[in-house]
Amino acid sequence: MPTELSKSIAVASAPVSFGAFEVTVGIDPHVPDAVSVLDAVQRDGYDGIDLGPIGYLGTRDNLREHLRSRGLHLAGGYMPLPLSDPAGMKPATRELTTLLDLFDRARSPDRVPAPKPTLADAGSAARRLAPGRAHADRSLGLQPEGWDRLAANLQEAVQLCRARGYEPTFHHHAGTYVEAPWEIEELLARSDVGLCLDTGHLVLGGGNPVRAIGDWGPRINHVHLKDVRRSVIDAVIREGGDMMQVWRRGAFCRLGTGDLDIDAILEGLRARDYRGWIVVEQDMIPGPETTADAAAGDQDSNRAYLRARGL
Repeated sequence: MPTELSKSIAVASAPVSFGAFEVTVGIDPHVPDAVSVLDAVQRDGYDGIDLGPIGYLGTRDNLREHLRSRGLHLAGGYMPLPLSDPAGMKPATRELTTLLDLFDRARSPDRVPAPKPTLADAGSAARRLAPGRAHADRSLGLQPEGWDRLAANLQEAVQLCRARGYEPTFHHHAGTYVEAPWEIEELLARSDVGLCLDTGHLVLGGGNPVRAIGDWGPRINHVHLKDVRRSVIDAVIREGGDMMQVWRRGAFCRLGTGDLDIDAILEGLRARDYRGWIVVEQDMIPGPETTADAAAGDQDSNRAYLRARGL
């Protein structure tokens, strides 16, 4: 059974670190099964795990037992929403309700950080093909009426989460309309939702995670921790690549092997008295050379890296 966590920061892994996420599950035959992922996360000593795509880790009938039998807590669940689409929110809201139903079934005792509904913009086909470029080219962003629509739709989703007893967080995601620092600033100015700091996506969007903690610290209520290879990100942007190229070329790597100052990021969070989940993510596309066993080895190294730093 899961243990009750009294520490202020809990550390989770995520299915995306094993190649299981929205663009692979049910599509890529190399995606590992959920049992293998759950067993590896338990073996590596994480406190919890992110949900991944709805249904991947389990259903309303068995998700709780899948977690409890391994001593794991649910850290959160990612939910992209068509926030700038005037017609797309109704079906997306039904999917968000399904996510919250799963949270209700799997939620751990109150002393554990509650799982975070991790809301994001779904972006557009054009933005998904142009990650990292809105930082320098603001013409790729929304016009004022688009921002008005995004903010109104987001507020409806936030209110739904709060009505169900969950405080949501907003994930700035590369390839969407909330990617570059200036877009994140606009989102924060137009809403009261907390921010999920994703260190890798922020770098891809042209930001600096340490500076972001200083600037947005009071709004950060969830963290996706990645290390990044800047050379890969710079090459993808320079060559006009899409998000699949970012993932396939290994832009996100084991903690301590990339170009981010992870220690400074952790020190910044502690200085801000951050409390909640740190979800370690190493987004990758699975394949013959990137097996579940190799991914589990990386996640074991990531857990050891953070344990050595008191987490």
